[in-house]
Amino acid sequence: MAHVKKKVVLVGVNSSIASLYSLEWTLDHLIVPIESQFKIVLVHVKTPAMSVLRFAGPGAGDMHTMVEANLRKSAAAIMDRAKELCQKRSISDYVVEVGEGDARNVLCQAVEKHRADILVVGSQGYGKLKRTILGSVSDYCAHHAHCSVLVIKKPKLTKKH
Repeated sequence: MAHVKKKVVLVGVNSSIASLYSLEWTLDHLIVPIESQFKIVLVHVKTPAMSVLRFAGPGAGDMHTMVEANLRKSAAAIMDRAKELCQKRSISDYVVEVGEGDARNVLCQAVEKHRADILVVGSQGYGKLKRTILGSVSDYCAHHAHCSVLVIKKPKLTKKH
């Protein structure tokens, strides 16, 4: 029997509701738990401690260790939640990776590293001003990732009258 190469689905994961929703959507709509043709790579991008401390001024070096520990703890909690979502759906073929830096670059580099067939990211739903200032990870990845990019947008809850 010939070995079939599994398609690689890379999912960007952070603490946002949109991100976790995009992972759930991917698991529910793209991945079939039994004899899956997909390998999932869960990538979380941790903010560098120096980015958090750059406005702290003198004495920031003393805080570096504490901030770094908190960022690592936060990343571990986020990835534990992502792993839990996979396990609840009986998904066993996944890899967890934590990168550091600008999410746009780290995700595009992870696509190359894992030779991903598709990159899944959540839409934060930023307004035009915030998107202009912060930059859109999904927009950047759609233009720079060397694979298809699927942007998952969590539906807004509608109020019943």
